Amino acid sequence: MSSPSPKLALFKQFALVAKTLGHPQRLELIEQLGQGPRSVDLLAEKLGAPIANVSQHLQTMRRAGLVAAERQGKFVVYRLADDSVLAAMKAIRRVAENNLAEVDKIVRGYFEERDSLEPVTREELSGRLRDGMVTVLDVRPADEFALGHVPGALNVPLSELDARLATLDPEKDIVAYCRGAYCVMSFEAVSRLRAQGFSARRLEDGMPEWVAAGNAVASS
Repeated sequence: MSSPSPKLALFKQFALVAKTLGHPQRLELIEQLGQGPRSVDLLAEKLGAPIANVSQHLQTMRRAGLVAAERQGKFVVYRLADDSVLAAMKAIRRVAENNLAEVDKIVRGYFEERDSLEPVTREELSGRLRDGMVTVLDVRPADEFALGHVPGALNVPLSELDARLATLDPEKDIVAYCRGAYCVMSFEAVSRLRAQGFSARRLEDGMPEWVAAGNAVASS
């Protein structure tokens, strides 16, 4: 009897990872963990899902090598296994953008309606930060901002934006960012800022991609 093909054995493991990624809530968990390590309880709160369901998804993701966990007191804290998990998410997004009509429909119908301008690249933002030519807004919740943010960024959660417009310099361009390329909060922030006469654009993706690209990160 011939031994199993090493290639097929590898493909079986690759398929395990692909199958594990094939659930929208697990992709959402990856987006959340891209902001930084999180306890199961906090992840459940962020997703608005039962703790038991979130814990089950995380255990499945751990078996597939996507996340790692450690106990801190009475809490189990999860983190992404490494940056390759974010790269896998980006690859999935690119394939879907290029080949699925439904993705194009959603992007055109929601995201481009709020912001059809070309986003600011990470390289462009880095240069403008060095020149002091831009105000950077991190519109994520305060707990995510505290874990790590673009140096010099102001934390203005979307829920507080309208109340804090008077604190922003109308003479400076504004770049807003949040959790990732399709994080609704940055699109909404840019839309609101432009409606009030500010020159505003969004970053091409979010904080996890900024970190993965090796850019400087501040924390508080």
